[in-house]
Amino acid sequence: MSEPLLSVRNLKTSFAMGAQTARVVDGVSFDISCGETFALLGESGCGKSMTSLSIMQLVPQPGEIVSGEIQLEGEDLLRLPPAAIRNVRGNRIAMIFQEPMTSLNPVLTVEQQIGEVLLKHKGIKGSTARKRSVELLTAVGIPAPESRIDEYPHQLSGGMKQRVMIAIALAGEPDLLIADEPTTALDVTIQAQVLQLLRDLQQETGMAILLITHDLGVVAEMADRVAVMYAGHIVEAAGRDEFFANPQHPYSLKLFDSLPEMNKRNHALEVIKGSVPALTQEFKACRFESRCDFAWRPCREQLPDWHEISTRHQVRCHRADDEMLKQWPEQAVVATAELKLKTKQNTTRPILEVKQLKVHFPIHKGLFKRAAGFVYAVDDINLKIDQGKTLALVGESGCGKTTAGKAMLQLERPTAGQVMFEGEDLVYLSGEKLRKRRRDFQIIFQDPFSSMNPRMMISDIIEEGMLAQGVGGNAQQRRVRVDTLLEHVGLSATMRNRYPHEFSGGQRQRVCIARALAVEPKLIVCDEPTSALDVSVQAQILNLLKELQAEFGISYLFITHNISVVAYLADEVAVMYLGRIVERGTVTEVLEHPLHPYTQALLSAVPTIDPETRQEVLRVEGDIPSPIEPPSGCHFHPRCAHVMPKCRATYPEEFSDTERHSAHCFLLLGD
Repeated sequence: MSEPLLSVRNLKTSFAMGAQTARVVDGVSFDISCGETFALLGESGCGKSMTSLSIMQLVPQPGEIVSGEIQLEGEDLLRLPPAAIRNVRGNRIAMIFQEPMTSLNPVLTVEQQIGEVLLKHKGIKGSTARKRSVELLTAVGIPAPESRIDEYPHQLSGGMKQRVMIAIALAGEPDLLIADEPTTALDVTIQAQVLQLLRDLQQETGMAILLITHDLGVVAEMADRVAVMYAGHIVEAAGRDEFFANPQHPYSLKLFDSLPEMNKRNHALEVIKGSVPALTQEFKACRFESRCDFAWRPCREQLPDWHEISTRHQVRCHRADDEMLKQWPEQAVVATAELKLKTKQNTTRPILEVKQLKVHFPIHKGLFKRAAGFVYAVDDINLKIDQGKTLALVGESGCGKTTAGKAMLQLERPTAGQVMFEGEDLVYLSGEKLRKRRRDFQIIFQDPFSSMNPRMMISDIIEEGMLAQGVGGNAQQRRVRVDTLLEHVGLSATMRNRYPHEFSGGQRQRVCIARALAVEPKLIVCDEPTSALDVSVQAQILNLLKELQAEFGISYLFITHNISVVAYLADEVAVMYLGRIVERGTVTEVLEHPLHPYTQALLSAVPTIDPETRQEVLRVEGDIPSPIEPPSGCHFHPRCAHVMPKCRATYPEEFSDTERHSAHCFLLLGD
């Protein structure tokens, strides 16, 4: 067997925290061969990104690489002087960072940022560098690269910024590309484009890829080999097929069980109990023991060794040790989440009806700020949400989902249309009447941290709505209610005097749910509430939302681009594109029998862990058009593979497949 391109051995990276030391990377070892994709899988905080930063020797202060070896074709990078490492970094090893907007320089053009790499590592400058930059932008699929090259990061969409990051990384023609969560914040269609781009570039150049992610679907589609990280070290390593066919570590099993799917709709999702142990301690037993359903006596007393399941599959777990099983035969019974959820009440009474809703934002120009045009964010949509049911609103970023949700709650005033809540048109309410009505509908924002006042304790944050609406009784009664709500969303009442920064992302989202519940609403708009969460924390939030709906009959408008969450949670689905609803129906109808080409493309782009259900991705080229100048006719026609002349001329009428399933497409209407 040939020597690996990169060999990491017993890598340890620590952070000094006063009198304590956090061992964020604690004895990590793996190899990456030329031309292969190696996935490092795990939840936030497990040490994945810090492992990649250690390889690049970009560990932020007060962190330091304590020990280990990082060999690139036999040369130990940790022994090289800083000048030599700078020649390796960006040249032989390049990195795509998780958040392109914070990684790109906002005051430099795309050409200048690619040119820095070309000048440093290839000695190319001037017109030759510009020509090469255009070639790189073309290679990563950016349209009109000759004009885009002179633009700044803020002028690019999320997908384009990620492509520019890839172009910068490729400028040095690296042997190894480290991709740190390259698709986390992207829509499924853009994600599919980026993943296909990486596969194509890898095939053309032969570079190796270290893929860092918590998305099992992305791993299943991209990786050749997989390593699972937990609490600073690797607990399982295997070939992709072996891993997905036969995961061995209890942590890996829990990750699979936490995934939302259609066939789990009537059951609670598995969750990982407890929390990740503090990395400031010196571990003398299994790190996962306190959260493991299989934990037994050896797990609490001894560190597990590596055990070979096959030549391509190893696991760090006592359960794989035959001698240990003979010595200690008793094992804990595995807990399951097969507890049936309460059945929703059958009802067809709508709590919210939206008719011909429009939200057009004027573009003001000139000294007198006259309206020179409009942003057609929401352009004539019709929706209905039944009492105690969930309607999922799906679509790419920029299609108008969030604006539509805010307009329904009158957080953005509609330009036209009706929003009938329990038979009353909210559009005509204002002042005190609207303020009192707000008790009946609340919103959970996408980013829980930015939606809370950092100077307020969470007890005050939750109580604020009760004070504004005059509900909850006196101070003592409100305090009891706050404590009850905290317990209800899975937090302890003892946390009431903490501040938002003292909570994890999942805990902050639970606080936002408690705040929304404080005034006993009938409808909650959930705006991407799980988009930034790990799969196990996502499972906790989804379980909670389902339990609350079953108990209190709350209706949800669930705004998301995560199709697996839709399959598990939603009763009905509306697919939105550039301000308009292009398809709607029951969750089964839309997900299993999509009618509109855009819906079909969305569903085909969803990564899946099951090779039998994997389908060919229907490519949707380019980005969503600007809502300032939407295309004539069908808005989707510039990106549609089935476009016809009439698609460019007029917007298609609605085609009804069943009583609740309809779509706007000329392919369905016939001649």
